[in-house]
Amino acid sequence: MALEERARSCLLRFRHRLEQDIKPSYLMDHMISDGVMTVDEEEKIRTKPTRKDQSAALLELLLMKDNRAYISFYNSLIKESYDDLAHLLREDLPSIFCEAHKSSSDSATSYVQTVLSEGGVPQRPVVFVSRPELVNRVREKLYWLQKDPGWVTVFGMAGSGKSVLTAEAVRHHGLIEDCFPGGIHWLAIGQLDKPDLLVKMQSLCFRLEQSLDSQTLSRPPNSLDEAKERLRFLMLRRYPRSLLILDDIWDSTVLKAFDIHCRILLTTRNRSLTDSVSGAKYEVGVQSGLDENKGLEILALYTKMKPHGLPEEARSIVRECKGSPLVVSLIGALLKDNPNRWCYYLRQLQQKQFKRIRKSSSYDYDALDQAMAASIEVLPDEHRELYKDLTVLEKDIKIPAKVLSVLWDLEPEEVEDILQEFVDKSLLFVDSHHKPYLYYLHDLQLDFLVEQNRTQLESLHSKVVRQYQQHYRDGPPTSGDEECLYWIRFLTYHMAKANLSQELYSLMFSLDWVSTKSQIMGPAHLINDYVEYGSILDKEFQEFLSQNGHQLEERPFPDVVQLALSQPHNSEVYRQARLQAQDRTSTGKLYFDLVNKSGVENLSRLVIHPHQGSIYSACFSHDGTKIASCGASKTLKVFKSTSGEKLTEIQAHDDEVLCCAFSPDDHLLATCSTDRKIKVSGPQEEHEEQINHCQFTNTTKRLLLATCSNDDCMNLWNLNKPSSQNTMFGHFAPVSHCCFSPDDSYLSTSSNDGTIKLFQVSSANEWKTINVRDLVAENDEEVLVKCSTWTGDGKLVICAVRNAVLVFDVETSEMLLEIRTSRLSTVQYCDACPTTNLLAIAFSNYTLELWDLEANKKMADCSGHLSWVQRVQFSPDGSQLLSCSDDQTVRLWETNKVHTSSAICLKRDSNVLFNGEEIVVSAADNCNRLQVRCKKNLHKNNVGCLFEVLELPSGKLLANLLGHTKTVLHCQFSQNGQTLITSSEDTTIRVWRWQSGECKVLQGHKEQVRCFSLLSNSPNESRLLSWSFDGTVKVWDTETGEKLQDIEAHRGTILGCHVSPDGCLFATTSADKTAKLWHCESWQCAYTLNGHQDCVRSCRFSWDSQRLATGDDNGEIRLWSVKDGSLLKICCPDSKDGMDSLHGGWVTDLHFSPDNSLLVSTGGYIKWWNVEKGEALQTFYPTGSALKKVHVSSDFSTFVTIDNIGILYILQRVA
Repeated sequence: MALEERARSCLLRFRHRLEQDIKPSYLMDHMISDGVMTVDEEEKIRTKPTRKDQSAALLELLLMKDNRAYISFYNSLIKESYDDLAHLLREDLPSIFCEAHKSSSDSATSYVQTVLSEGGVPQRPVVFVSRPELVNRVREKLYWLQKDPGWVTVFGMAGSGKSVLTAEAVRHHGLIEDCFPGGIHWLAIGQLDKPDLLVKMQSLCFRLEQSLDSQTLSRPPNSLDEAKERLRFLMLRRYPRSLLILDDIWDSTVLKAFDIHCRILLTTRNRSLTDSVSGAKYEVGVQSGLDENKGLEILALYTKMKPHGLPEEARSIVRECKGSPLVVSLIGALLKDNPNRWCYYLRQLQQKQFKRIRKSSSYDYDALDQAMAASIEVLPDEHRELYKDLTVLEKDIKIPAKVLSVLWDLEPEEVEDILQEFVDKSLLFVDSHHKPYLYYLHDLQLDFLVEQNRTQLESLHSKVVRQYQQHYRDGPPTSGDEECLYWIRFLTYHMAKANLSQELYSLMFSLDWVSTKSQIMGPAHLINDYVEYGSILDKEFQEFLSQNGHQLEERPFPDVVQLALSQPHNSEVYRQARLQAQDRTSTGKLYFDLVNKSGVENLSRLVIHPHQGSIYSACFSHDGTKIASCGASKTLKVFKSTSGEKLTEIQAHDDEVLCCAFSPDDHLLATCSTDRKIKVSGPQEEHEEQINHCQFTNTTKRLLLATCSNDDCMNLWNLNKPSSQNTMFGHFAPVSHCCFSPDDSYLSTSSNDGTIKLFQVSSANEWKTINVRDLVAENDEEVLVKCSTWTGDGKLVICAVRNAVLVFDVETSEMLLEIRTSRLSTVQYCDACPTTNLLAIAFSNYTLELWDLEANKKMADCSGHLSWVQRVQFSPDGSQLLSCSDDQTVRLWETNKVHTSSAICLKRDSNVLFNGEEIVVSAADNCNRLQVRCKKNLHKNNVGCLFEVLELPSGKLLANLLGHTKTVLHCQFSQNGQTLITSSEDTTIRVWRWQSGECKVLQGHKEQVRCFSLLSNSPNESRLLSWSFDGTVKVWDTETGEKLQDIEAHRGTILGCHVSPDGCLFATTSADKTAKLWHCESWQCAYTLNGHQDCVRSCRFSWDSQRLATGDDNGEIRLWSVKDGSLLKICCPDSKDGMDSLHGGWVTDLHFSPDNSLLVSTGGYIKWWNVEKGEALQTFYPTGSALKKVHVSSDFSTFVTIDNIGILYILQRVA
């Protein structure tokens, strides 16, 4: 519908006034939410240089829109307090006549079916009875979500028809068009753990992104936090007026993962679940059963009779079914095939002979038991046995017919016919939205089967395993379809239930299985298996996965065999990897053994398993002798920090305990919970919503307890005067964390509104606000600040946000430092050491890191946890570090032991001598000493093959050469050893006769000279090539000191240079994003190589001088023809993550193999490439990152490098 003429005239009439006054960014948010403007349209307007230009572009767009857009613009003006401007438009507001109302009922029905089908909303059951009163009540509540986000809870007992009722409520054209034009998105939840929840959220994100253009598709989120953020963006920005339906929610923890300020309807048995989330809340209760007339209507539909024509027994049957739609449907399906058995099925229901088997069920559905037994009884004998096999399914899991085809050893078509029989008898449900169809049981039906077949459970699961092993004897399925996903996800579950310990052990200790499952499902499910079945497994593979879990998130997927080759030589993991590597090298695969490992040491001093379920918080007592922990188990436990001995256990709360804290004198312990209560060794107080964090003051001078909550408030409690309380306001979203400054003068608070606020403790008044959101957000994304911590001197405050940690000056609020990690995860927590410059960072995927704030350098990587690390804390003296995780453990670390700078670590500038089976490495260490290390017996993989630190022959100083005025960057001896050449930051090159002290100074560069090269390796060569940040290349005669050539090579800094092996050409690379080829005789540029999108940092000629490889700061490597300067190949992985380059960092070094068929490159890691195809053959991931150089032996079999945290790696190619 075009914009009415009077509305158009009004916009044109007041156009100048509107352009002068409005701020488009504020108005466009509302218009996107109303569905009258797209994100792409918003982006085009935002690219305009000034606010006035943006206003003009918005009005121009509005003139091309319809009446709804005009009304949305008018409403936006009112919401943003432009009342005077809105008044100008009011007189000419158009009338809206919904076009859909003009369409026929057929097209409306088709529209509804399309929307619901795309969103995965279940279809109506085969036999459906309307419940208009309840349906209308649900729709009435949904209309309350028309303008603002909120929650509608449909609650009732199991089997009461909540899901069918909800699906029917949204099957309404007017509701969809008025309230949810962005669509209806259905997600079945059920009882699940965190890895399963992550899979559900990943599938929802994929479904939402798939319906957008392909450019928005990205890798699956790797943690719940990341999934929550992705979903928040999709629902608020891409689907701003849509409804998310969460079917069958059991746990408030699950619900909190969807607390993203959108429109949500949930079905549940527990009406109080939404107490744990924020926003407007509405409820609809579903009575436990159908009324008698509705029950009769179901029976009539099944038997194809009129309700008034049903026999008298029909009423009694409905009463015995207690109105359960599920039970009535079961009986109806039986009567459909046996219409003369009304009396028989009534007697079956009345006998209640199955009541005894329901003792473990949450509900006493004896009528359902009778109906189920009767329905199964009429099945043919062979089908009855097949139905029994369904006992092994997990709740809320849908399976394709192909899985049962394997289990029953039948053709898929035959299986589908049998399943349809079960569906017709209401013994099974089918999801026909999926192709192929997926089948599932109601929870209550599964309860019945489990109880009835309890004594046979082990053999039933064993049958599943045996059939799988028979069908997939050559290896697990890898197709990625629904059948493959089922086996990869649940095979270990069936083995454990069948008590097949040896098979489970063999499977989980197979590198092939580790690779297959983590590649298809991600590492979360895999590691969860090792936690769940840990009692029958040893810890070896757990340690391997805990150290490499974050690598298994990489795309393309890493080679698990290569990862395992870094394990200790005496481990089973290494033994398997070595055998597989040797076998695969015969087919052309490349593998590299880390030969200088001395064993992978578990750095955690103490591991405690205090709780069942995730641990959300752990803390030291102030004297350092005790550790307190709390989590999903609802308990608080206290242990000795020296031994892990349990001192006390308290049933602390009625729901998950999110935080615990010791008082300064260690006499009191405070806890806070999702149950909205704070408890301090007995007394308790409440917030209006979930309490996220609590902390005592650091000193006993004035004993205060700070708490923060989802109600946007912070409270200060004076424990000496329990009635005394200060409430602090200022945040506009839930407050996730609070922290006292070291001297207790200030309280920092972190919030989902994207800010840190500092409050004066004495007055409870806000002192200042640090707006983190403006520093990290793109467009108007929401930014959640997780936590804040103070440095020991109180001068800096540090916060965790997304995958970064930001450091601020308290006085100026200026951001001094940003620590952005390369991990594919979010920062969960950070804590500053009270006595040093160290900062501990906890991640959502298994690790924690130690950083030196003064040096802005990562000092240690602490591996050992098997799941998300929730919290980390230093002991008061900084000597110990505490971490807790969703893997149900608390780990205690010795700070000095894991802090690599407390040991000797090497600097990355190094030199290597390859001498047969001996390698000599020389490098400076962090104590400014030169270390010379020797590795002998390189080809022998025995543990006794040790690294030696060699003394130089005498250590005698031979010469002290003074002359450079700034740092010397590079030095090199001539072939005869009589001349030493050096370059420096002082812009000069010096040629020394080092024995006499005679020196020639080569002057001419205007900026630092980082490197130089002799034009050939001939002993008589005196020509020297130098390059500088000034963009020039200069050629010198080292004998005379004369400058032979001065070449203006690039507009930007020259970052790399290499001379071809035949001495005819040299190449330069630059920050101007180009590389150039030069003739060594004419000194003219032969070719300029364009195409890189970032600084070109490195280059290397092949040994035959026919190819040139160049690498840039985006991680891309290009191969060029030296003959004509043409591009031959681009070497890059299949994909990259938004926070990472293609190579994990700049490409800093390149080397060809002697036969020019292979290329090795360094960046964030080491990669080997097939030169002809441009394909990556292998990747080695170091502990640190930012590799600067790799030294390569002449036969291309040994590789030596040092990472940014000082770890030396010697890699030997597996033959």
